[in-house]
Amino acid sequence: MNTPLPSATAAATSAAAAPVALAIDPTHDRPPSTHWYSRLCGALSKASLVLAIFGLVGIIVSVQVQVVGRYVFNDTPTWAEALALQLVLYVTALGVAVGVRDAGHIGLESLVSLLPEGLRLKIEILIHALVALFGGIMVQSGWLWTRLKWDELDPMLQMPVGIDYLSLVIAGVLIVMFSIEHIVALLRHEEVVPSWY
Repeated sequence: MNTPLPSATAAATSAAAAPVALAIDPTHDRPPSTHWYSRLCGALSKASLVLAIFGLVGIIVSVQVQVVGRYVFNDTPTWAEALALQLVLYVTALGVAVGVRDAGHIGLESLVSLLPEGLRLKIEILIHALVALFGGIMVQSGWLWTRLKWDELDPMLQMPVGIDYLSLVIAGVLIVMFSIEHIVALLRHEEVVPSWY
């Protein structure tokens, strides 16, 4: 009976236990990024995850208040739906930003993983630069709409309508920061460790 080598067994076990399978060649593993900017982005990412969890709890409570008000007391609170929609915007914004840092979004890396290391590094840097550009456009557009709509009041929440668009600014700033973190890590031949590890 053939017994697998310990290194092959360990590699298979670690690959099976990994929550996200890496598309890159495992022979090109990089050490984790530990410099100050990466630690700052890691802290921001964790804080974003915690805020998103509280936001999800707020959405659940708002919807429950709305359901109980409608079906039990026959008096639907108008603020509950508006608050739930507001929270959805911010939870989505924070989730998108954390997904950029932790590489949680759908990507097609099979072709990139077949390239030589030098060319693959350049393409990865280009990808993160394009994502950062997208984040910058989000910041610019979101800030424009935030300023334009800040003087309008939401009749249900009595808050500025511009707060809706502020979520785009927050997401865009975080996306730019996290993309720069990836670029710096690639230039230092390091790997960004997901914040939920």
